[in-house]
Amino acid sequence: MPLLTLNNITMNYGPRRILDGVSFRVNKGDRIAFIGDNGAGKSTLFKIIKGTLTPDDGEVILHGNTIAGYLSQNMDEQDLSGATLKPSNLVDLELKIETVSSKISHASETGEDTDGLVNELSKLQSLYEASGGYDYEYRLKDALAGLGLKGIHDRDDFTDLSGGEKMRVCLARLIVDRPDVLLLDEPTNHLDMEAVEWLENFLSSYGGAVFVITHDRHFIDQVATKVIELDGGHITEYKGGYTDYKEQKEHFIKSQSLVTKALEEELARQLDVKQTMLSHRNISGYHQREKMVAKIEEQLEEARSKLPSGFAKMSFTAQPLERTGRSDRIILQTKDLAMKFEDSDTNLFDPLSFEVTADEKLFLAGPNGCGKTTLLKLLSGHAGEKLSGSSGTVLIGSAQSMGYMEQFVPFDDEEMTCFDELVSRSDIGTTEARTLLARFGFKGDDAFKKISMLSGGERSRLYLCCLLRENPDVLFLDEPTNHLDINSREILEDAIKEYSGAVICVSHDRFFIDKCADKVLGFKDKKAELYDSYYYYRKAVQQSDTSSQVPEEAPKTENENTVRNANRALGRKESAKRRQRIADIEKETTRLEAEQKELEAKFGGSCSSEDLKRYEDNANKLSALYDEYFELNED
Repeated sequence: MPLLTLNNITMNYGPRRILDGVSFRVNKGDRIAFIGDNGAGKSTLFKIIKGTLTPDDGEVILHGNTIAGYLSQNMDEQDLSGATLKPSNLVDLELKIETVSSKISHASETGEDTDGLVNELSKLQSLYEASGGYDYEYRLKDALAGLGLKGIHDRDDFTDLSGGEKMRVCLARLIVDRPDVLLLDEPTNHLDMEAVEWLENFLSSYGGAVFVITHDRHFIDQVATKVIELDGGHITEYKGGYTDYKEQKEHFIKSQSLVTKALEEELARQLDVKQTMLSHRNISGYHQREKMVAKIEEQLEEARSKLPSGFAKMSFTAQPLERTGRSDRIILQTKDLAMKFEDSDTNLFDPLSFEVTADEKLFLAGPNGCGKTTLLKLLSGHAGEKLSGSSGTVLIGSAQSMGYMEQFVPFDDEEMTCFDELVSRSDIGTTEARTLLARFGFKGDDAFKKISMLSGGERSRLYLCCLLRENPDVLFLDEPTNHLDINSREILEDAIKEYSGAVICVSHDRFFIDKCADKVLGFKDKKAELYDSYYYYRKAVQQSDTSSQVPEEAPKTENENTVRNANRALGRKESAKRRQRIADIEKETTRLEAEQKELEAKFGGSCSSEDLKRYEDNANKLSALYDEYFELNED
């Protein structure tokens, strides 16, 4: 059932068109992840749907009485005014119920007829129940606790909350209001891992539709049934989560690249033929080839437009220095390292001891406030005397060079350009500096932008560019992916994996941790322990949260066994259908691939526009069959 339809949405910012005829539909039950580079126009599209921005062309249709609830990532756009978190419609209904109840009480005392008032009260109470009024307080309290906020639902003043806390309050209030369509712009930005996992579970069973902008790839895999990518003003839809999206996109790019290459080769051949016709004074043949060339050029332009655009992509590869010594030598060691709160005997975290080897990638994981950033500063010596509550020892080789990147990266001179900053921090020539900056997304004139004009993501990219060029023996990173889009995160991951030195990193990005970590130092209560992976860390946390006593399983009833056997029979039938469909797909793909080879053989000789059209149609069919094949095999 459609809840929301977008038809041909077009939006320009100055000379740049950020939305170019965007059209799609959101149905009840959809859980859509909306992805794309920073600045691509995702938040703009959300504001157009909500009605706070008007597009240059196109229309937004909310079907029937559909209500869309919007959570902005900008705290200035959030409304926490008023003395209660309860929505105004419930407050109004409560006032009306109270007023009518008072009238009934008064009428009863004076002996007046109360039938009309009783009917009115019954309708108001039914509406209040349908709006979720009677369990609203319980659901709000549960949502706030799930998002890491306890004991604040009764407050009448929220001004002293931090920005992250205010964002979580707004998110809790929105999801408890249960709009038909949830529009969430980066909802996981201010959440720790426990809160993100709670939100994943909530959204996975949400009764309406969920449309969420996010760079959290693990979150997308857990929640999304569809991925919509915005690239160069156009959208492409993919089935499933992030992992499915990556597979489908790779198949599409491969097949579409073959189509584009074939068209380019055919265009070059037809241009040669056209020139030969002209030189031989064959005017009729020349004009005929002109029409064919124009048609192929049109087909080629359309084929190229379907490929992802390549602007503003961060791309770099670590250039590791040759490091002396064995890779398994210990370069950092802690013994009974602990931290107490200032003027208190309470530990932020209990004493811990561990070692880091020369090329080890150690990730610090845990809930907000557990002490991850504090520990990172202790290990690096970054905070100096400010961390006076610490005890224990940190031993690090005197010859080891260190680099540190915090969440909000500082620059000594904000008036310097990106180019000047890089050159001032490394022995590097002009050409190499421009090339390196381009790999980090600073192409052309962007290399000469002042640091004061950079966005949060651009500042992080520039700082990483300078830091990796310095190539320290130990990299200390505090949430390095916070301001990076998905493409930039993936390239950073590749660089970290290839980096020849040690990396000690704080991160909430589970995809990043899974890809790069050799070990995870996970915080649980006030203790930190080493785990082989993030999965084993979270498993340990969940086991400690559940009761140690497992209830004895009740014996199966006859009815339960009957249902179980029926389900098994149904499962066997479904498996047989899947196997047959897989066989059919294998047969069809073999036929199409053979036909494609025959058509490719014509590309160097006589190839008609009909052949090219058939080749493109076959490529699209193969792409769809590949997607279905992988999906069936996964099932």
